[in-house]
Amino acid sequence: MRKYVHNQMGSFNFSKLDSSEPWKTSNWSHTDLTRLRTGMVGAQFWSAYVPCGAQFLDAVQLTLEQIDVIKRLAEMHPDSLRIATTVKAIHDAHQAGRIASLIGVEGGHTLGNSLAVLRMYYGLGARYLTLTHTCDTPWADCSVGEKDLQTTDDSKKPARHKSGLSHFGKLVVKEMNRLGMMVDLSHASVRTMEDALNVTQAPLVFSHSSARTLCNSTRNVPDEILQQVAANGGIIMVNFYTYFVTCNHTADLQDVIEHIKHIRKVAGMDHVGIGAGYDGINKTPRGLEDVSKYPDLLATLLADPAWTEDDIKKLAGGNLLRVFGAVEEVRDKWRLAAVPPSDELIGMPYLEGKTDCLWMGS
Repeated sequence: MRKYVHNQMGSFNFSKLDSSEPWKTSNWSHTDLTRLRTGMVGAQFWSAYVPCGAQFLDAVQLTLEQIDVIKRLAEMHPDSLRIATTVKAIHDAHQAGRIASLIGVEGGHTLGNSLAVLRMYYGLGARYLTLTHTCDTPWADCSVGEKDLQTTDDSKKPARHKSGLSHFGKLVVKEMNRLGMMVDLSHASVRTMEDALNVTQAPLVFSHSSARTLCNSTRNVPDEILQQVAANGGIIMVNFYTYFVTCNHTADLQDVIEHIKHIRKVAGMDHVGIGAGYDGINKTPRGLEDVSKYPDLLATLLADPAWTEDDIKKLAGGNLLRVFGAVEEVRDKWRLAAVPPSDELIGMPYLEGKTDCLWMGS
């Protein structure tokens, strides 16, 4: 929306974008109200995404503008969309025949290295933060540039070339626990994944990642982490981007199902979900071209005797609702314990040479 109409929504028709330029000819456009209804979508995370190039510049302002446009989109379509910030609100929206619209902030660079900004995002309705995007932050390492961690020799431990979460990064995770905000590890390095799993007291999510065993990309999740996420009570939501499904430019619905089955096998049925990544990817699998195709995926799985209706319910959203509810429970316990917000600042050495655009006061 920012790219094509600069968030100018006066003439924006969200009902049928597949017949409107520039969306109908774009490989990056998979969502509109018509296709959401056809896809029987009950709840949707909208990504307040800001490119990594904005880090140390205007990332905070741009993120606020993207949160604003998500809220305006829902306000423009009150008969179809409803902003939701709790598990109860998701259920209430569904009962009212609305698509529950949740806000996710993608990339820790959007915080401007400020816990106060994190709290403001939560106050504005954001319910997950992806710790990194395609860039390291001063306090968390991303998957880009990470050495391949797969090895065929069990006696050799994979090399670790990333340092994971700094002290400040661990404070971010703890503050998210206190707020009731889901910690999202998609895009993170394995060391960052491990550090977050060791620090958090609430279940974690991978909002759009697949299985590294099936596609050896650093954007996917190794089996060792799948097992740790299961122990944590979290969820891995399968990405549909073909390069993360087959490590190639083509994939189909069955290839996606293989990732779902693998995560189910390694982590368990309670820890797999759907995190397609539509509108953030430009190559989709055959049979899963846009948000209208979700029923085809679920119907194909249900035709397999190994899958029950309860399994499908968990995959389609039940597991995510469980995780979100557990995150809310941790928040409520910390409130009862009167755990105060952290006001610690990131150490300035992390920022030296990064920018001249900081005012520290006098």
